[in-house]
Amino acid sequence: MNTSTTKAGPQMDSGKLLDLLHHELKENKAEDIVIIDLAGKSSVADYLLIASGRSQRHVSAIADYVLRAAKDAGLGHLSTEGLASGDWILIDAGDVILHLFRPEVREYYNLEKIWSVSVTTKTEET
Repeated sequence: MNTSTTKAGPQMDSGKLLDLLHHELKENKAEDIVIIDLAGKSSVADYLLIASGRSQRHVSAIADYVLRAAKDAGLGHLSTEGLASGDWILIDAGDVILHLFRPEVREYYNLEKIWSVSVTTKTEET
């Protein structure tokens, strides 16, 4: 298991980082949360976390809460893409990469299919 590094924060075990981000997704009503274990399969990250929001506003709000929680946990500033549009927001937390989508955009890109052999956990409301 690797440790995550961010631009301005201390390191965090990738499992704990995954738990933190997953918790924030659940707390903020993200839908169709999928965790894909990339450990040993990719050098990019240990986990890919994919979730949906109901609308652009909901996707943006979830991203904001996740970024605040990461900052409060001492991780500093995380790299992001897509915050302005709210259709697909990527948050790079080092060993965990989070993709937040509107449902239509998620269906179109279908990242789960690309990594389908590695899908380890899917949670609805757990």
